[in-house]
Amino acid sequence: MKTQTKVPSLIQAILPLIVLIALLSFNVSYFDDPLGGSNQIALIIAASICSILALFNHVSWHEIQRKILQTIDSAMTAILILLLIGSLSGSWMLSGVIPAMIYYGVDIMHPSYFLVASVVLCAIVSLATGSSWSTIATVGVAIVGVGNAFGLHQGLVAGAVISGAYFGDKMSPLSDTTNLAPTIAGTDLFTHIRYMVYTTFPTLILTLIIFGIIGLYQLNTDTAIDTGFIKKGLESSFHITPWLLSVPVLLIIIIIKKVPPIPAMLGGVVLGVIFALIFQPDLLDQLIAQEKFHNTYQLIIQAVGSRMTLSTGVSEVDELLTTGGMEGMLDTVWLIIAALTFGGVMEASGSLKRVGEAFMHFIYNDTSLVSTTILTCIFFNITACDQYLSIVVPGKMMQKIYEQRGLKPEVLSRALEDSATVTSVLVPWNTCGATQSRVLGVPTIEYLPYCFFNLISPLMNIFITIIHYKIRRIKVKA
Repeated sequence: MKTQTKVPSLIQAILPLIVLIALLSFNVSYFDDPLGGSNQIALIIAASICSILALFNHVSWHEIQRKILQTIDSAMTAILILLLIGSLSGSWMLSGVIPAMIYYGVDIMHPSYFLVASVVLCAIVSLATGSSWSTIATVGVAIVGVGNAFGLHQGLVAGAVISGAYFGDKMSPLSDTTNLAPTIAGTDLFTHIRYMVYTTFPTLILTLIIFGIIGLYQLNTDTAIDTGFIKKGLESSFHITPWLLSVPVLLIIIIIKKVPPIPAMLGGVVLGVIFALIFQPDLLDQLIAQEKFHNTYQLIIQAVGSRMTLSTGVSEVDELLTTGGMEGMLDTVWLIIAALTFGGVMEASGSLKRVGEAFMHFIYNDTSLVSTTILTCIFFNITACDQYLSIVVPGKMMQKIYEQRGLKPEVLSRALEDSATVTSVLVPWNTCGATQSRVLGVPTIEYLPYCFFNLISPLMNIFITIIHYKIRRIKVKA
């Protein structure tokens, strides 16, 4: 006879979260690189505690395991993309694509407008491709390299990259989260995108103003920036030609043509390898002799699969030319799997739903409803460690409440995007935060204060709701 599953108490639901937060705090204090394993172990310990409580409440281990596997399976595409991003960075470095982007970026960019231009460029690319991940991994990596050449704070530059990339991700009809949010809320894609304009464009304008002011300050305090040594260092090791820039252009075109992300990224890796063979034969010969490789094949496999440093004799340039390949992404993959395991156990045990219900007591008008939705999404980004769960679970919980209050579903879908999508990258142990931190080589806590678009978006949504601007209601038939 099947035993009835018990609903967890609020104390039981939040206990794993308390343990997780405590362990993550200890990790920040005691470990130089929490992504190296300590955060992953913290997530597994918290998941174990949640599993014990779930078993105590008669949730079967079969159900817990099924939910864990289901949650991990939902992110397998993202994990494969992450591994390909590692290979992409290796092949693009070896081919001279990233060095060429840095080389020409130094020529055309100036500290006074560099940050604004970075936001706009990443916004355009992300809007066209529908992927903040691809934008950050390609254009974003090069922009951070140029920013380092200018001597700008890497967290500031990464913040500009992420701000632009997440604007495009939010507004692109090709984006997975932009399709997911209206699906969960019960509206259509283009109604959702048009409705987001009222909060997203004011947020972008404020972001550009802030970065513009910071850029002018950089100009006034540091006008004599010598980047000639950067160009000479790159020229000493690479054959720099504008043809190398055709690789990222081709990748963007492939993505715009709606080629799925995995074959698109794999195509980017292959293009990088081909261009390395065409444009960098001297560098390949030098590296084969220097690293004692047997042939070009071994060198290419090393570049796309493992860590490699290309030496130019200029230490500042060498820092820009270090790549981890696919191997460099393994810590992040480990973190993502651990995070999704924790999220799966929390969902299987009913703890996610129980904690979400606790927020319902704070709803008494439209502003409190939208604010509670936004805070719930942020809470799930912190605890469930995955932006998709942070859209799906709060969206499902809130859908009936919005309907009962006479609000159209696009009000809910916009609140989901203005919170779950953009704040996921601000949480170090979230799949997005962990990935972008690793891809850009900048700790999450270092770029977080400068992700102005991501920080302002939830506040802008709440402000628009407070002033009751364009809050759409269901028309009641007479």
